Order: sequence, then C-alpha cells, then structure tokens
Amino acid sequence: MATRTTSTGSSLAREKLLATASELFYREGIHSVGVDRIIGEAGVTRATFYRHFPSKEDLVEAYLEVEDANIRGAFAAAEASGAAPKQLVGLVIDGLADDVARHHTRGCPFINAAAEYPAADSGVRKAVAEHREWFRSELESVLSAAEVPDAEGAAGQLVLLRDAAMVGGYLDGWERVRPAFSAAAARAAGVQE
Repeated sequence: MATRTTSTGSSLAREKLLATASELFYREGIHSVGVDRIIGEAGVTRATFYRHFPSKEDLVEAYLEVEDANIRGAFAAAEASGAAPKQLVGLVIDGLADDVARHHTRGCPFINAAAEYPAADSGVRKAVAEHREWFRSELESVLSAAEVPDAEGAAGQLVLLRDAAMVGGYLDGWERVRPAFSAAAARAAGVQE
C-alpha cells in the first residue's frame, strides 16, 4: 500500500499523529497522555505509530520541533517585513505577545516538557536547550541590529519576561498580563515609546 503524503511530502499519518499528540501534550501534559490514546484519536494503527515514531520520546521531540519551527517562522516573517531595526524589535515584542495570547495560553511548551523530563541528557531536554539557545541568540541578533546597548543582557531579560508572561498569562489571564509584559519588554529592549 502506498503512503499518502501531504503537499510538503510528509506522511498524512505522521502529520495526524503529530497534530493529535501536540494538542493533547500541550493541553493535558506529556506523561498523562498515553500512546494508545494518541493512536486512537489520530485514527491510525499501532504499527503506523511505531513506523513514524520508534518511541513516545521521539514523538515528544517531534512535537517540540514543530513548536520550534513555528516560532522560527514568526521571526522570519517579522524579519521579512522590511521593518527598520528598531521597528523590528517592536514587531518581535508584539509577536511574542500575540503568540502567548493565541497559541500558548497554558504556558511554555518547552518549559512544560522540561518539567516532565528532568534528566538533562534526555533527547527532550536537549531539544529544549537547543530551542532556548536559538531563541536567546535570535533576540540578541535583532537587538544588536537595532543598536540596543548590551543586546546580550537585553535578550536575556526578554527570555525571562516571555517565560514569566506565559506562566502569568495562564494563571492570571493574558488580558491582565499583556500590558505589563509589553511595557517591561519595551523597556528591556530600549524601545519604549
């Protein structure tokens, strides 16, 4: 039997598994969702699951790769806007706020995954560390281009502010947290109005 693929060339079954797992992992937690449930909700066979993901941890890593790709795409779109460097910093801050409001209403998927995989040498923790390093580096690059003094320090502050905003948004409601995040992020990045 031929494998059906999506327009990007990946397997439809793999995409269904990944979409199902991503939604469940984010909503309910990784360890609380079993492989049988993912298989059932995705409507695929156990053999299909293991053909695409030799273990649940492989699926978790793929889930984090999707999260990573989404934020990289958001940065790429902001950079492709043609905005001047200081305007780009504002776009990035607004984009981070919009991401929390629309997609990450239950905290950071990377922090959530790290909490469930405490072993620093696990593939999941390595994926988390790689994403966070890229994220910090990308922020530093954007801030450097905007000639923000101490771009490295400002990038570190923005990472912490985003982490806090995701938790605060989940616990206190994003409408309450967003103004504080936006103001603190603008101050940290040196672009307050």
